[in-house]
Amino acid sequence: MNYAGKGVRAVEGIIDLVITFVILWIVASFAGQTTESGFNLTGAPALIGVVISIVYFVVMEALLGATVGKLLLKLRVVREDGSPIGWRESIVRNVLRIVDGFAFYLVGFIVVCVTAKQQRIGDLAAGSVVVKTA
Repeated sequence: MNYAGKGVRAVEGIIDLVITFVILWIVASFAGQTTESGFNLTGAPALIGVVISIVYFVVMEALLGATVGKLLLKLRVVREDGSPIGWRESIVRNVLRIVDGFAFYLVGFIVVCVTAKQQRIGDLAAGSVVVKTA
């Protein structure tokens, strides 16, 4: 398998970060927590925004094997044997995104750098890998 490298995964992550930002901004708008310089989500609206963001990742990867960022860069999340991931793998890898995301994804980046298949903690727990499709 052709595992996705750190650089392409970083670019894909930035694309999905922009989508997550938009989701959070929409939630902030509905909650009346926007400011002149952006938004300031707190309390229940912040929790709702985080949950919706995780749902974005889970649903996209369970149904398509990829988020928008991965689709644009021709990447897919698959099981370690190359077969498509299912709901279980998608939920596990994306709930653990919270751990991987500590310190601006430094934890996930370090784990990707030291694993042979360039997996983050979520991938290791789910038995998944990110591969190039083209």
